Amino acid sequence: MAITRDHVLQALSTVPVDAKGTGLVASGRLSDVVVDDAGRVMFSITIDPSEAADMERVRQAAVTAVQGLPTVKGVFASLTADRPTGSTGAPPSPAAPGHPRAAAQPKNQRIPGVAHVIAVASGKGGVGKSTTAANLALGLKALGLKVGLLDADIYGPSMPKLLGIHGKPRLLENRVLEPMEAYGLKVMSIGFLVDEEAAMIWRGPMVMSAITQMLREVAWGDLDVLVVDMPPGTGDAQLTMAQATPLAGAVIVSTPQDLALIDARRGVSMFKRVEIPILGIVENMATFVCPHCGQTSHIFGHGGAREEASRLGVPFLGEVPLNMTIRELSDAGRPPVVADPDGPHATIYKTMAQQVWTSLSGGGAARAAPRIVIE
Repeated sequence: MAITRDHVLQALSTVPVDAKGTGLVASGRLSDVVVDDAGRVMFSITIDPSEAADMERVRQAAVTAVQGLPTVKGVFASLTADRPTGSTGAPPSPAAPGHPRAAAQPKNQRIPGVAHVIAVASGKGGVGKSTTAANLALGLKALGLKVGLLDADIYGPSMPKLLGIHGKPRLLENRVLEPMEAYGLKVMSIGFLVDEEAAMIWRGPMVMSAITQMLREVAWGDLDVLVVDMPPGTGDAQLTMAQATPLAGAVIVSTPQDLALIDARRGVSMFKRVEIPILGIVENMATFVCPHCGQTSHIFGHGGAREEASRLGVPFLGEVPLNMTIRELSDAGRPPVVADPDGPHATIYKTMAQQVWTSLSGGGAARAAPRIVIE
């Protein structure tokens, strides 16, 4: 018998949220409950920021209750300070209109064993962010560091293809996933857990739940750096990352053209607003050299990201050319840093990695998680 929303609500109604024994459903804290065709269940629980530590136990109890139902294949549950829509009861009173409201910040948010978490982000899609993230992670690995790579682009996971990884991660004790491995990297992606052609028609809370669980319910072990390939844009996923773990910094990827730079500015502004350091801007697809005649063309312009970095007062990490070799190796699951480690493209990525590591290792102790304020 297929799992239904009613089955889930019945299970969640038995989960107490307070000393009086009020059930989760009756409490009005529950978001829409979504059950997809694959048997995955997704929901979020609304809390006040001050309740984060106590309500984490409620979240875990809710996950356990739903996982016990027949035919459930996975549970994505998160805590959120956003007012739920379509909840099964009246939600807790929100802040007065216009009053800043802090998103939930669970305590002790560092990922055990992970020294630094960095985000590779872009203001828009199609600028080569995932290729940059993969090669940057491999460049950090080439420095002798222990590196993990989280593909947090829920709607368009790329790491299984870029790194040539096939199969599904193994489930360990306490329903913790063992990361996949490629070229010495520990890797996790939603692409390992769903069909390659499946459309991820998920709302914001479901995306936030998935990212949080891939961060915290994966056996990352001891890592010097965890590189997170972010979804493009400046929405739920980026805020969730800032909430879920103390990011050590962000790398912004852009092409040189004006349209892409407008979105890159938004990315820089968003991370600055939540007090996450900008480790640098990368200008991707900077120059095209014709393989037949040797003529150089600036298809998307040239130097725009460098100028923008200077204007914004953030580091410029370098230029990556628009090159067929990078595309071919990426499609084959053999990134340039490992396929041609002494080649010109690998050298570019390794130089960027060295600059990023210098910033991280020279920054002292890990930052505390920022307090996100949504106006």
